[in-house]
Amino acid sequence: MKTINLNADLGESFGHWSMGDDSAMLDIVGSANIACGFHAGDPMVMRATLLAAKARGVSVGAHPGYADLQGFGRRPQALSAAEVEALLIYQVGALQGMAVSEGMAVTHVKPHGALNNQACADRPLAEAIVRAVKALDPTLILLAPACSQLAQAGRAAGLPVVDEIFADRRYQDDGQLVPRSQPGAVIHDPGQALIHVRAMLDAGALVSASGHHIPVQAGSICIHGDSPDAVALARHLRDGLVTSGYTLAPLTAMLTI
Repeated sequence: MKTINLNADLGESFGHWSMGDDSAMLDIVGSANIACGFHAGDPMVMRATLLAAKARGVSVGAHPGYADLQGFGRRPQALSAAEVEALLIYQVGALQGMAVSEGMAVTHVKPHGALNNQACADRPLAEAIVRAVKALDPTLILLAPACSQLAQAGRAAGLPVVDEIFADRRYQDDGQLVPRSQPGAVIHDPGQALIHVRAMLDAGALVSASGHHIPVQAGSICIHGDSPDAVALARHLRDGLVTSGYTLAPLTAMLTI
């Protein structure tokens, strides 16, 4: 049986400023990564997103990032290991508290933006993230980019790890994402996204923009919720995968496969 999880980065509105269509995305994906207020989101948005996910039976995870509202957490920073650990514990703990108040549980952690990208190649940064997650709850799933130092550090520390691939981003030959500043880095066309994902799932590998393969066992597929075409892309991807014989499952189910 072919099984896969779909996840999306949600809860990224702030105050009166709106980002994405979370309600529509929650009707499609099985897991939601909820912004924790540093790169996006605020307490009201976090709570509303939790309740919307609960109503649909969607599992929830924390999506902590750098303290960079203006840059949406996509600008690299140079923090000490202690600062990174505190950054993660503060944000994940905030979402955990809100979840408990609504009778829910945070099941996973997925770092956001530049923090996530830097941890893909920077092992000490990856290990600082892992220490923070493990200190909070060693049963939390680390949702980490496939073929990354973050995934490797998580497994080395004994955390449950699910490898993630991106439906809407191109890869370089070393497994890193093509920078958003480069043409073609972001996939906007739903048909092209499905082709991109199917190529990776069929090959059991990351497939770079040049066609290079890096073997990986992907357990989850991410669709970024901040793009105007995110919902159409997610819906087309879901339907295409189901038609191809895939069963869509919660993130927790991917640990037993």
